[in-house]
Amino acid sequence: MSVAVVLFTSDLRLYDQPALGAALRGADEVVPLFVRDRGVAEAGFDAPNRRAFLADCLASLDAGLRERGGRLVVRTGEVVEEVCRVVARCGATQVHVAAGVSGYAAHREERLRAALAGDRCALHVHDAVVTAVPPGRVTPAGKDHFAVFTPFLRKWEAAGVRDTGKAPRAVRVPDTVDSEPLPSRAAVAGTSPALARGGEHEARKRLRGWLANGVEAYGEGQDDLSGDATSRLSPYLHFGCLSAAETVRRAREKGGPGADAFVRQLAWREFHYQVLAARPAASWTDYRARGDRWRTDEREIAAWREGRTGYPVVDAAMRQLRHEGWMHNRGRLLTASFLAKTLYVDWRVGARHFLDLLVDGDIANNQLNWQWVAGTGTDTRPNRLLNPLTQARRFDPSGDYVRRWVPELAGLAGAAVHQPWTAPGPDRARFDYPDPVVDLAEGRARFERARGLL
Repeated sequence: MSVAVVLFTSDLRLYDQPALGAALRGADEVVPLFVRDRGVAEAGFDAPNRRAFLADCLASLDAGLRERGGRLVVRTGEVVEEVCRVVARCGATQVHVAAGVSGYAAHREERLRAALAGDRCALHVHDAVVTAVPPGRVTPAGKDHFAVFTPFLRKWEAAGVRDTGKAPRAVRVPDTVDSEPLPSRAAVAGTSPALARGGEHEARKRLRGWLANGVEAYGEGQDDLSGDATSRLSPYLHFGCLSAAETVRRAREKGGPGADAFVRQLAWREFHYQVLAARPAASWTDYRARGDRWRTDEREIAAWREGRTGYPVVDAAMRQLRHEGWMHNRGRLLTASFLAKTLYVDWRVGARHFLDLLVDGDIANNQLNWQWVAGTGTDTRPNRLLNPLTQARRFDPSGDYVRRWVPELAGLAGAAVHQPWTAPGPDRARFDYPDPVVDLAEGRARFERARGLL
């Protein structure tokens, strides 16, 4: 009786699961294994929102496996050690895993290969399934990655998407392998009050609803803060509850301007993955250093984190982040620009705060988007600075987004909500709202001097 182990990482699903499919084809019994990696916790990435969402994902995966006669095996510890223990317990001759894109994942794979060789167990590494097109599949001539999005997009679109598989009908798991109890969302303290529900079942329901009722208007509504006309699928793609390849394929089949705009955003996600795969150090070091000597003003940083900067659209987005563990993409851009350029604070301070709260926070897209905004990444206009007042008037013209998240300003009508500190005389006393932490012109001039533009 041959046995294979499937190590689930960022692919917590049964639909379009190449590693699981290969294991089922190559062995009589399969151990679906997830290791709660202590290294992730020690590195500070085991944030409450993602831990709770992960618990949902594992519960959904286990439920799907049990419907097919199987079950999920969960262990806690160092990944390589736990995989080797399971291999020894069940006598497995194969381990299947999807390739990672971070330096951490690549190192884990090297150590796992070396350890399994001593156990006479073969390691099969499948193309990274966190993207529709594996990082490194499309490259410019003579280089290992694209540093500019538009030429990447052209080649990425021409590459096509692999065929996507169905969920297996049956999964037979050996009785000899025991499992820890599944982690519980309810046991996680400190989560955002409106944190979304995780798991493959929820992911597929949301994808169906998005393609049926949301994506057509995406092209014209994706930046509308109050309209909230985005898919909110990013957490499910991050944890692999949804296949990126299937999502791209189904959106293309849907067709139309909205679907095209949505696929373009998925391509941005993949652009950052291929940058990180080629330049793992970009997770914490500048992709393109600008000689910045960042400021450290703890009062201003605290005001930004708490949503008390005196700029309502910035504060609204930061409060949404804390309440939902998620933030509208336009909000991410303008809050990052405010911290890194208007306040001229190191982008790593903001990236760390986002990783502490974002349920979809991953190294590739969080860190490299922050660098893009800070001007130390791949942006071809590294010194652009987003004015929060201009952004507010353009993307929240009614003021509804601000009134939702900054209720102390709810009494202000229309666009007046974006500049409450201009209220004259005694009226100002009715706003329990702070003065701006910085004058915008002063912040711009300070940034431009620092970058040698003045």
